[in-house]
Amino acid sequence: MHSPVEQFEIKSLVELSLGGYDVSFTNSSLFMLLAIGVSAIFLISAMRRADMVPGRMQGMAEMMYEFVAEMVRSNVGNEGRPYFPFIFTLFVFLLFGNMLGLIPYSYTFTSQIIVTFAMAAFVFVGVTIIALFKHGLHFFSFFVPAGAPKVLIPFLIVIEVISYFVRPVSLSVRLFANMLAGHTMLKVFAGLAVMISGAGGLAMAGSLLPFVALIGLTGLEVLVAALQAYVFTILTCMYLNDALHLH
Repeated sequence: MHSPVEQFEIKSLVELSLGGYDVSFTNSSLFMLLAIGVSAIFLISAMRRADMVPGRMQGMAEMMYEFVAEMVRSNVGNEGRPYFPFIFTLFVFLLFGNMLGLIPYSYTFTSQIIVTFAMAAFVFVGVTIIALFKHGLHFFSFFVPAGAPKVLIPFLIVIEVISYFVRPVSLSVRLFANMLAGHTMLKVFAGLAVMISGAGGLAMAGSLLPFVALIGLTGLEVLVAALQAYVFTILTCMYLNDALHLH
């Protein structure tokens, strides 16, 4: 029985070096490109004809579009419209990346903390730059809660600054941890079912329980994959709202 964490190993597919740094094309890179390619093919194919009465694919694409559009409207407001393309791209990329990772013998790039942290850091730096361009030095009033007693302001500023800079950590760890834990559990139950069924005899009957549990867990992981894409995206919207509107 293979280790449950073996599935998260990054493997170099094409060895590359640039300026002394390892920039090899890995299985993680491959599935990032696949997530982009599959999502692009799906959306282009779904909206190519754009019928008045949408078919299944067009209906799914329009539902995804409207879902993210409503997310931006309700959490950011009209000022968030210029950033909708980025928010929609982020949601679709994470959704397809998580879903592709559920295919047997595939790779889940969102199970790597360096990937999720890079994405979270990009969002964090991006919304901070937007806030600085929009509000200038007034942006720093974000760290001073309105109506706070003056004697507590120094302590509140420290708390607000720490909570602000922890954002990329919490955002990345949430996605990484859920993907890692879910796929590890699937691997454990799948390995247990195969191991018991391989024993033969009456033990094969006992393998039915892990198989049933595996089916249930797979359904749960599909839900978690979609939910984590949603959570990452809606938190991005909330951070963008803070950058645009402050307190």
